[in-house]
Amino acid sequence: MVIVSLPEENWVAALADVEGLEPVLWDMTDAPPRGDIAVVVPPYMSNPKRLARLAELPQLRAVQLVTAGFEHAVPYLPAGVELANGRGIHDTSTAELAVGLAIAAQRGIPQAVRAQGDGEWLRLAGMPSLADRHALIIGYGSIGVAIAKRLLAMEVSVTAVASKARAGDDLVEQVHGINELPALLPEHDVVFLILPLTEATHHLVDADFLARMPRNSLLVNVARGGIVDTDALVEACAAGQVRAALDVTDPEPLPPAHPLWHTDGVLITPHVGGASTAFEPRALRLLREELAQFAAGAPLRNVVATGSR
Repeated sequence: MVIVSLPEENWVAALADVEGLEPVLWDMTDAPPRGDIAVVVPPYMSNPKRLARLAELPQLRAVQLVTAGFEHAVPYLPAGVELANGRGIHDTSTAELAVGLAIAAQRGIPQAVRAQGDGEWLRLAGMPSLADRHALIIGYGSIGVAIAKRLLAMEVSVTAVASKARAGDDLVEQVHGINELPALLPEHDVVFLILPLTEATHHLVDADFLARMPRNSLLVNVARGGIVDTDALVEACAAGQVRAALDVTDPEPLPPAHPLWHTDGVLITPHVGGASTAFEPRALRLLREELAQFAAGAPLRNVVATGSR
């Protein structure tokens, strides 16, 4: 019997029938309820410092996240413990918000909302559509694919970028390497960021990157705030070089007095890309599949790191 901790009482009930699995409730705020927990599912959108309690589990074998991002968990992994991310859980919700942010920014929805508060019939005819734009998706994983599917249905041309060039799929003819960005950026009106935050991608979007984008083009970040040099973005937006629609920022949460809040051409949502009603049913579906396989002796499919400390 594999003992797995789950952070929500209804999740324990939902997975109680998985053969070979004994789910226990633990949200990681206090000491573990028992010492023989083999798999931990941490709470969604909780303080990463709770993960320090993983060290209190001598029989821990794996941590299954329900987030796509995983960099916050790596420092807390005990030696030999595998870390799997929640690949696929957030595809629908995050892609939906990414496209929604792009539409809102292109069609002037923030301006219309402000005008509504003043009872003003704002003239917004002639705003740029999302249709007929050239979109660049940087980070062509499962969420990037989900964004591409939605954009293509809206008559947007799509170019995909990953860490290395590879063959295309049924959506794009080829996937370009990230080293090709200097040549690609000037040719695209909308740039979507959905890549992991690593040492290599930290401040990938810097002053040079933004200067290569066409004037008045749009940057949509639904990845991690640290991928963008915030000071460079504020300067570029204030100068009218680019606009930005951001679900993530650096720092985060964004302090009330931060200039990004009041920079022209910037739309901000508070890191809610995956946090919609679409989250829980997809999280439970993935957990059921992964934990059932693990209980049967198979490895978790989405392992992204193994503890070394």
